[in-house]
Amino acid sequence: MRYFIVDDDIAFRAMLTEIIEEDLANEIVGEARDGSEINAKLLETKKVDILILDLLMPHLDGIQTARSLQEVFKGKIIMISQCDFKEMIGEAYTCGIEYYITKPLNRNEVMSVLKKVSERILVDQSIQHIKKTLSNLNDNFANPLYSPYQVKSINDSGRFLLSELGIGGESGGQDLLSILKYLYEHEKIAGNEYTFPSLKEIFSNAGKQKLGLKNDPVTLQKEIKATEQRVRRSIYHALVHIASLGLTDYSNPKFEEYASKYFDFDQIRKKMLELKNGQDSGQSHARINSKKFIQVFYWDAKKLNT
Repeated sequence: MRYFIVDDDIAFRAMLTEIIEEDLANEIVGEARDGSEINAKLLETKKVDILILDLLMPHLDGIQTARSLQEVFKGKIIMISQCDFKEMIGEAYTCGIEYYITKPLNRNEVMSVLKKVSERILVDQSIQHIKKTLSNLNDNFANPLYSPYQVKSINDSGRFLLSELGIGGESGGQDLLSILKYLYEHEKIAGNEYTFPSLKEIFSNAGKQKLGLKNDPVTLQKEIKATEQRVRRSIYHALVHIASLGLTDYSNPKFEEYASKYFDFDQIRKKMLELKNGQDSGQSHARINSKKFIQVFYWDAKKLNT
């Protein structure tokens, strides 16, 4: 998920950034000190999924800002403030915010809310994807040249699969493409001696690719850990996406194609049950198998590229 934070307290923005980037392995794409510094065009350009707004700001407060964005911003808004008056909170909700959190912040509460909003976005995206797919079916079948499998490179194959799995816009998706390129080149070099690398080797190489020449040991280890977190988070989002497709329609072609191939099916069933019951993702019992996902992702990408 891509976040934008608007708050006049630099220390508060730093704390939120730490939670979002390190604990949740998501991305901060922008910050501002006041609501007057942002607009719908800026948020659209930065492809913001979740906007975090402080209520009390010197020029344009959170409610005024949310109201100005209400009809045009397609993402979700979370408002945070020291003010806990019911009237103020009620007014904030009329402006289209998703959640209202009062300061001082509880770290676990913030993480729980952010995860919950992220899952809601993924479910919404899944529903929209289903609608778009259904609306395009007639056009696709009418065109005999149409094929989603017409790709030119291993990278094209990977992008197609990421889109199918509902994580084309995730920051970890870029890491998965980097891993895909590494595995493809590694197999070409190894030839008949090729064996699938360990997760440690895969994430280590991805971290090195991300840093380029900046490869001092401490920085490298931090990047390797961050890469693993981003990838795991993206895989989890893919699990949510596929499970939501199955929950909407058990015979959905994408659910049938990807569910048991990329995930352990008992974990898919757990996630479907959690989504059905509206369970908080922070309390999820569903687990992911990163190595299985990456292996299948690579094998499918190679098939599409042949």
